[in-house]
Amino acid sequence: MARKYFGTDGIRGLANGEKLTPELVMRVGMAAGLKFANGDHRNRVVIGKDTRRSGYMIESALTAGFTAVGVDVYLLGPMPTPAVAMLTRSLRADLGVMISASHNPFDDNGIKLFRHDGFKLSDALEADIEELMDSDMLSRLSRGGDIGRAHRDEAAQTRYIEYAKRTLPKNVDLSGLRIVLDCANGAAYKVAPTALWELGAEVFTIGNKPDGFNINDKVGSTAPEALIAKVKELRADIGIALDGDADRVIIVDEKGEIVDGDQFMAVIAESWHSRGELRGGGLVATVMSNLGLERYLQGVGLTLERTKVGDRYVLETMRAKGFNVGGEQSGHIILTDFTTTGDGLIAALQLLAVAKLADRPVSAICKRFEKVPQLLQSVRFKAGKPLEDKLVVQAIDESRARLGEGGRLVIRESGTEPVIRVMAESDDEGLVASVVQEITSTIKKVA
Repeated sequence: MARKYFGTDGIRGLANGEKLTPELVMRVGMAAGLKFANGDHRNRVVIGKDTRRSGYMIESALTAGFTAVGVDVYLLGPMPTPAVAMLTRSLRADLGVMISASHNPFDDNGIKLFRHDGFKLSDALEADIEELMDSDMLSRLSRGGDIGRAHRDEAAQTRYIEYAKRTLPKNVDLSGLRIVLDCANGAAYKVAPTALWELGAEVFTIGNKPDGFNINDKVGSTAPEALIAKVKELRADIGIALDGDADRVIIVDEKGEIVDGDQFMAVIAESWHSRGELRGGGLVATVMSNLGLERYLQGVGLTLERTKVGDRYVLETMRAKGFNVGGEQSGHIILTDFTTTGDGLIAALQLLAVAKLADRPVSAICKRFEKVPQLLQSVRFKAGKPLEDKLVVQAIDESRARLGEGGRLVIRESGTEPVIRVMAESDDEGLVASVVQEITSTIKKVA
């Protein structure tokens, strides 16, 4: 059954648009608070946010909803998504909430929910919350002394910084490294520079002056040009770009070349395998990961398990099949030895540990394979279901046949915006471009 409010990663949309009005957000808090009521003790929820102006409004509405049904609220302030997941566990909360639209522009926002163990909610739990949201909850409101309280947790940032630092191997520090860090004017603008500096690095930070409107604006993992320029200017050893809520990361080596999530995962998986720490015999990635990664892993005796797009689906497969390394080409790196979701800072620390132990430049350790030519294009549509149109179906079928067994074609509708993403890859770069052009132009005709 199609969900009314939740998408592939929580609830996301234009702040004060159709999905994210204060009234609807308050109902999210009420419904989630009722769903996760646990025993007769005072239940608690932790709420973090990124740096969007609308975060104040959504935080207040959520607080009203949770306290109205008797849940105590602990406000963390600006905090990475993975920190919220960690603190949900650490503070023994019944639920965790992150207010963020990740890499989207500032005028969007969103709500991600975590269970008491720090894992994102299942589709079934989200469906239960939606049902409660559309029900009459007035009779279930708390009264008198049962109404919840709101607290601001001033120690939250320090808790997360210390946790992140402890994930670095004990025999490794970052002394001698010149690091350029791009915080995307987002949730990690305080915690990430502090953690790297306390571990001994010389840190040069950009994208660390949020004003409520500049999150992801020409900075961060989706716009690495500023980071590349700064790495070259300062002759840094590495550049690290986080996104708005710091659950994804992109690396730039000392030459100014981008290291995407596929290369990143290959580095971590092979390093952990050599130390006997890799579980599952390989790693988990999505259908968007490059065919070159799959071939490389096969060459070193490891496997690649593919899932549909979305870090939640990567994590579900990791947990079901016993893997401890997984992620997405876009930079969501999930290391379940340390985290229950993607964590850009902690993932970067693991790569830095490999570089330090090998005493080699980042470019040398991160070039694990040559990418197979791959092209991804997005087509925005207004309404309807273009992928069900006969002309589009025909174009897709013909393109798949042209690529043959040596190529791959992935077409999917975004779960967070009205966009269709078309990706093709093959050893024949010209064929890839032709296939993508044919499909996207056909979609544009009918969309």
